[in-house]
Amino acid sequence: MLCQAPVVLEKLRDRESTYLELQERMASPEVSSNPTEFQKVARAAADLEQTVTAYREYEQLQQELAEAKELAAESAEDEDMKQMAQEETDKIRKQMQSLEAQLEVLLLPKDPLDERSIMLEVRAGTGGEEAALWAADLVRMYQRYADTQGWKVSFLNSSEGENGGFREAVLQVAGDAVYSKLKFESGVHRVQRVPATETQGRVHTSTATVAIMPEVDDVDVKIDPKEIELKTARSGGAGGQNVNKVETAVDLIHKPTGIRIFCTEERSQGKNRERAMSLLRSKLFDLEQEKQRSEIAAQRKSQVGTGGRSEKIKTYNFKDSRMSDHRTKNNYDLNKMLSGAIEEPIQAMIALEQRERLAELSSN
Repeated sequence: MLCQAPVVLEKLRDRESTYLELQERMASPEVSSNPTEFQKVARAAADLEQTVTAYREYEQLQQELAEAKELAAESAEDEDMKQMAQEETDKIRKQMQSLEAQLEVLLLPKDPLDERSIMLEVRAGTGGEEAALWAADLVRMYQRYADTQGWKVSFLNSSEGENGGFREAVLQVAGDAVYSKLKFESGVHRVQRVPATETQGRVHTSTATVAIMPEVDDVDVKIDPKEIELKTARSGGAGGQNVNKVETAVDLIHKPTGIRIFCTEERSQGKNRERAMSLLRSKLFDLEQEKQRSEIAAQRKSQVGTGGRSEKIKTYNFKDSRMSDHRTKNNYDLNKMLSGAIEEPIQAMIALEQRERLAELSSN
């Protein structure tokens, strides 16, 4: 059994020991009197709680299994008792197998970025103005999903298409473990439908590209101020007397990469500059991650994919009212997906990634 392996047992015992130490620290006056430190320690303990609970339950089942085996041995001449003991033994073994599978996943190294908030970028791809309308549909889908999770969504920047929709939209999605849920959404989302402007009822294929970037701070990404070209402009959006009178918009260019960010959503120049710098840090961090993903992809073929923004991951077929995820090979009800009910495909992707990581570990 996996949990009987010395290395695995050592890991489980270490986590239980760390969990007990964290609980002791939470009860100490120096931590309990410091809200910031208490929250930090409590979160670390909460991260370990599920593993420790499963491990303790597994140990309890081990004890019960030994007792059931002993009862079976003592009841060798009593067929009824022997059968009852055997049934109990089989039941306990099934429970242990289920817990082993759970502990395998819990012992996988966590992605250190999983707990972070994100920058969500949606860009219209091929398909002209229909692609811009499709990009807007995706933005609404993610907004609705965020609402169900209790996350806060804020627009950082957007540019509209000629007939509506978005040529580009950048949103900040803030909350607990946002990246862990949405990181698999990066890639090309293809739509097949009859556009509102189509007079002959022909189905068009359009695309929009989604990029999910974890929020990072100055510690993660260092930016030399000399590499930044920053200009201000008058905002053209709603804002009463501020419109076209005060330069609140920020136009930022990162010279080494050519990344340009135009931020107009806030009503003060300081806040727009802060948001533009935050988005730049996320973009630079994402560039570095993209390099790492490409290196990994060159070494192995993954169903989950590279997470790169050029990878086609989903097709939304309006005629058949179906959304197909090309990585899990699963189909889902299109209307449910567009209404923001995307938890099922997200969990399917998480499960797929876990299976792949377990397979990698077992092959090493």
